[in-house]
Amino acid sequence: MISRDSKPVAGNVDGGPTDSGKLAAEQIHVPRPCRRYIAETMGDHLYRMNYQDFVHRHRLTNADITVAALPCNEKQASAFGHASRHNCAGLDAARAAQEPYIASMGIYVLKASAIRQLLNESFPEANDFGSEVIPGAQAMGKHIQAYLFDGYWEDIGTIEAFYSSNLALTDHPNPAFSFYDRDAPIYTMSRFLPPSKVQDAEVRNSILGDGSVIRAACRINHSVIGLRTLISEGCTVDDALIMGSDYYETVEECALVPGCLPMGLGPGCTVRKCIIDKNARIGADVQIINKEGVLESNREKEGFVIKDGIVVVIKDSIIKNNTII
Repeated sequence: MISRDSKPVAGNVDGGPTDSGKLAAEQIHVPRPCRRYIAETMGDHLYRMNYQDFVHRHRLTNADITVAALPCNEKQASAFGHASRHNCAGLDAARAAQEPYIASMGIYVLKASAIRQLLNESFPEANDFGSEVIPGAQAMGKHIQAYLFDGYWEDIGTIEAFYSSNLALTDHPNPAFSFYDRDAPIYTMSRFLPPSKVQDAEVRNSILGDGSVIRAACRINHSVIGLRTLISEGCTVDDALIMGSDYYETVEECALVPGCLPMGLGPGCTVRKCIIDKNARIGADVQIINKEGVLESNREKEGFVIKDGIVVVIKDSIIKNNTII
């Protein structure tokens, strides 16, 4: 596993798939079977895929590039930007009629020898697989194929998608995507935190991260509460993604902050349709409700931005008592 940040690539670096492909290709010098293929994945997608099946299909067909693709309709295809008609393999007739296109997921299995040639010789200046390398490879006669993926997949590279995908995890009883799949569970790293504590509060259709404290008279609905989050007395939290804190602070550390405002939500806050990033300090009786219904606003100096109508409180920000956003 090689991160695109593992090692600089000479020349223009955009941090995209071609750069991580070059990084992987540079590491493959010994002609062993386990080093003949590269799997290129993305870090801002949410899905569950058995890569073994994906790689097996690539090896079985001796392809140079195999592209993971989703079935989609015409409207969805235009949104993806790169889509083509498919032969409906793997879908029943009714579903194939509804979704006659396939769109690239930006996930690839690559033959190492082919990708070295493409990136180092044929397209050394390329910055994008989908619009530059793959069309060029196809024109050169390389063997390129699609691998149909018919499960949940979401690109969470935008604020709206990131927010919606997180809150969708709380849907009941059958969320579109769940971490609690018995056959293929998804685990987090071990942090050895204490269990969360809920003190005479109401919590509905929500997820609580470890080490959080929800104090009395709070009402939390359809929200995701991250690690080490403190929600003080009398808060109302609706449709919110609260990222939590990176660490517990001591009283001495808190004293260094003006007014000794702790991380988390102060007493009497109301937050709705927002993302609160890590280590943010929200004062008492603050309202984060997008009162004016603003769609876009950059107010970083005040500790927040609004994107797609969603208020995002920036990491480490301080929102003073009685502020209304």
